[in-house]
Amino acid sequence: MARILLVEDDDRIRETTRILLEDEGHTVDEAATGEEGLAVVESRPIDCVLLDLLLPGRDGFDICREIRATSAVPVIMLTARTDTYDVVAGLEAGADDYVTKPFEPKELTARVRAQVRRNRIRHPDAVPLQIRDLTIDLVDGTVHRGGEEVPLTRTEFQLLSTMAAHPGRIFSRDMLLTEVWGYDDLPESKVVDMHVHRLRLKLEPDPARPQYVMTVRGRGYRVAR
Repeated sequence: MARILLVEDDDRIRETTRILLEDEGHTVDEAATGEEGLAVVESRPIDCVLLDLLLPGRDGFDICREIRATSAVPVIMLTARTDTYDVVAGLEAGADDYVTKPFEPKELTARVRAQVRRNRIRHPDAVPLQIRDLTIDLVDGTVHRGGEEVPLTRTEFQLLSTMAAHPGRIFSRDMLLTEVWGYDDLPESKVVDMHVHRLRLKLEPDPARPQYVMTVRGRGYRVAR
């Protein structure tokens, strides 16, 4: 079980979500504003943050960026927005996943469990992966292209390193949701495609003609040999 920080300004949603998580055996810290949430992150170890985007004062994007500047704790956005731009902006701010409100209780708790489990996996003795001129350091969590570091979010790094460990292998979206996010039997999600898109923008000299992460039409994605 884990300690979860729930940052949500709606009292009703915060209470029902807290009860849901406590029923799963988690310990829940609550915050009604982003500033309160930051104070919790700074004061004690947290295993996962559930962060509403529409907060009074500083919004969830800003709070997520500040959390990510000092912590690798998993962040799941809670958003009533379905616009792709807002979701991508949240992921780029450093969030690992998103859940659209109103959410199904089983879906939310499954995503929390998966993020907590994934965050506890470490690779202290892993050898760096080499894909063409990319060097992927599994210990430091860094990627260098031609000797220059490419800044990636934690999830972008895990997505790339998962595929790079098996160059040429085709990964379906379901496989990546399981292996990178740890999700099983969840509704179809666009989170994989969004992360691949952001990964290409950062990694590829020409994202329209990818050299490292390629699409296999109708099947998924693969990393170059």
